[in-house]
Amino acid sequence: QVQLVESGGGLVQAGGSLRLSCAASGNIFRINDMGWYRQAPGKQRELVATITSGGGTDYADSVKGRFTISRDNTKNTVYLQMNSLKPDDTAVYYCNARITIPTPTTRFLASNYWGQGTQVTVSS
Repeated sequence: QVQLVESGGGLVQAGGSLRLSCAASGNIFRINDMGWYRQAPGKQRELVATITSGGGTDYADSVKGRFTISRDNTKNTVYLQMNSLKPDDTAVYYCNARITIPTPTTRFLASNYWGQGTQVTVSS
């Protein structure tokens, strides 16, 4: 079984910073793309940032220049450094990862996994 566990959310004033972490654990063969999504009250979940296994990154326009995604493959962990936070960044942030696991029948199976979410609240 694979688990993604997030940490680092909280309450911060506008202009402040937070760093989110997401650690994957379990019977993992390989972690492919990883990313962060967020969902604000009454809104759909949206992509924030993604990072490939080779370190290639992509960001939503709304966070470019303020957020930085990174990963430590030795720790199966992805990070999201959030600077210059705005009240519009308030949301539950979810970690996502495409992970390949070994199986007794098909040998390997790649699936998308989600963390439980961590609340980020930015006050004005």
